[in-house]
Amino acid sequence: MLPLTCTLLPSPQRRLLEQLYRQHGSRMRTAGDGQQWVARANEIVGGLNLTPVAEGYWLTGLFVTPQCRGQQVASRLIEAALMANPAPVWLFCDPQLAAFYGRLGFSSTEHLPEALASRLARYQRSKPLLAMQRGQSSATSSPGNSTSV
Repeated sequence: MLPLTCTLLPSPQRRLLEQLYRQHGSRMRTAGDGQQWVARANEIVGGLNLTPVAEGYWLTGLFVTPQCRGQQVASRLIEAALMANPAPVWLFCDPQLAAFYGRLGFSSTEHLPEALASRLARYQRSKPLLAMQRGQSSATSSPGNSTSV
């Protein structure tokens, strides 16, 4: 297994994650009001964003450099970020990635905070996406409550 350190990226260093995305031709970007997390193996080899939403976070921008894929970088990075942020986390993914996220404790959901529900509907106009959640939100855990969080 690759020797790896996963840490929160200080705001002034956010450009380092932006550079990683650009170097590899990724269309991903850092979230303006979110936390950026990176995985380092001497240099940055992966990153993700956690953006506050409702009473939890929206996970976006997960990227691992091609040479480090298949070495558990994404799994370890997600686990580090979510251990430091014990709240519900939502993400949108290609349905082919559902099993990967499922192994990390995510499950499909139709209960999303309104800000994410409208965004997902917009995104689904051009590509198939699945909404997944890890952790319980108050709306999904309260019997009889049928509203989104």
